[in-house]
Amino acid sequence: MCAIMGFSRKTLTREELLPFFDRTKSRGPDMSRIIETPSGWLCFHRLAIMGLTEAGMQPFALDGSFVVCNGELYGFRPLKRQLAEKGYQFRSGSDCEILLPLYREYGLDMFARLDAEFALILYDGEKDDLIAARDPIGIRPLYYGYDSAGAIVFASEPKNLVGLCADIRPFPPGCYYAGGQFVRYADVTAVEQYCTDDLETVCRSIRQKLIAAVDKRLDADAPLGFLLSGGLDSSLVCAISAVILGKRIRTFAIGMDTDPIDLKYAREAAAFIGADYTEVTMTREEVLAALPEVIAALGTWDITTVRASLGMYLCCKAIHEQTDIRVLLTGEISDELFGYKYTDFAPSAEAFQAESRKRIDELHMYDVLRADRCISVNSLEARVPFGDLDFVKYVMSVDPALKLNSYGMGKYLLRHAFETDHLLPDGILWRQKAAFSDAVGHSMVDDLKAYAEKRYTDAEFEARRKRYDYRPPFTKESLLYREIFEEYYPGQARMIRDFWMPNRDWAGCDVDDPSARVLSNYGQSGM
Repeated sequence: MCAIMGFSRKTLTREELLPFFDRTKSRGPDMSRIIETPSGWLCFHRLAIMGLTEAGMQPFALDGSFVVCNGELYGFRPLKRQLAEKGYQFRSGSDCEILLPLYREYGLDMFARLDAEFALILYDGEKDDLIAARDPIGIRPLYYGYDSAGAIVFASEPKNLVGLCADIRPFPPGCYYAGGQFVRYADVTAVEQYCTDDLETVCRSIRQKLIAAVDKRLDADAPLGFLLSGGLDSSLVCAISAVILGKRIRTFAIGMDTDPIDLKYAREAAAFIGADYTEVTMTREEVLAALPEVIAALGTWDITTVRASLGMYLCCKAIHEQTDIRVLLTGEISDELFGYKYTDFAPSAEAFQAESRKRIDELHMYDVLRADRCISVNSLEARVPFGDLDFVKYVMSVDPALKLNSYGMGKYLLRHAFETDHLLPDGILWRQKAAFSDAVGHSMVDDLKAYAEKRYTDAEFEARRKRYDYRPPFTKESLLYREIFEEYYPGQARMIRDFWMPNRDWAGCDVDDPSARVLSNYGQSGM
């Protein structure tokens, strides 16, 4: 991960903007640089992943134009060779050095050509214009706001903009900003016509495309590691990676010290694929102590996101402190494509597809936000194979009738796609879905609820929740998170659209807690 920031005007001096920018130095602890453009500023904190020498330091420059980018551009080497043949010269091994030549060749059309997870800010020296763009899913973070003088400011995280911009907003995924306007250049969830492949063809394509997605994310000049929960998604990423790399991979799992559900499965998966396995445990005291720093890192008040972040944050903290790992592959985005426990209750194929589209469009505020902040605040980079653009577009195009759980097992297509490979034990491949915040140990959520219950009397809860007119807290736990959030991000609650909850319009999903434990089909998930 890296941190970027851009100012359209020089309403602040270098000394005045530095404290705002340095709030995200953990995203890029290796090297920092701020440059002055004719009209504003560009700022960069670097975490060196590709092209580790100083030559890979940003901003990159080309004939009076400059760019800073937090991203990974997959397949950049063939593009680099093509650009070199056109006369462009490169001095580093960084993938992002190709961005300005691409912009010169294709202009704003270049964003739709990128196979990448990225957020960038580009100063066009010829037009004296500040341009910003973000990948179609929003895997890399970008926020914006206007300062007191009306200048637009872009930054990797909202914490950079607190106290600088009155209203902080997430930069919309799949969009670019140029000439003072936001333009959507890609919509990966829009499907004009479903593909007509049969089930077996669909599963073969899923297998091929996921393997390709994992393969391209193994390209790094810095050491790789893998988060392994013992669930289907992370286990598949690890198993595929082990085969491609042909060596032992380093995997990391976390669970509560009293009732860790996931750890026994993570051990089994790691042993089966021959991984170098590290186990982290957390106590009630560690979870509660980490709560404020996790919410400060996240910039959210959402119950589900906070719960799921605690284990991930503590695991990544241990990785940062105890290893030389710089890049982590994770299993996020599978649920949004193939279904959660609650989507078993989808009343129709069309409803399933609409829910999938909604969840992917909002990912940048929930699971993707969680993965980015928990990993980046610990000076690591996240890579998300299930978020591969080709993979997402294909799965979204599959007839949703095939994706409905009519098989007696959720995510059947993904499981069946790898059934004959025997990359994992059957007990992992066919394990029932368990949400991460539950599977680290049911006691974690129970401890959080109990802590919140002791924090407020019933009367205090009713009085204090009424302070918030936007998405008011509805449980003592949600009030606790909101109050901590407001300490760090006062008045910025609208950065998050709503509480992440199952679709309450569906029969069986009208619940008052986001945990899958409250659903009638939870069954064997917590065992």
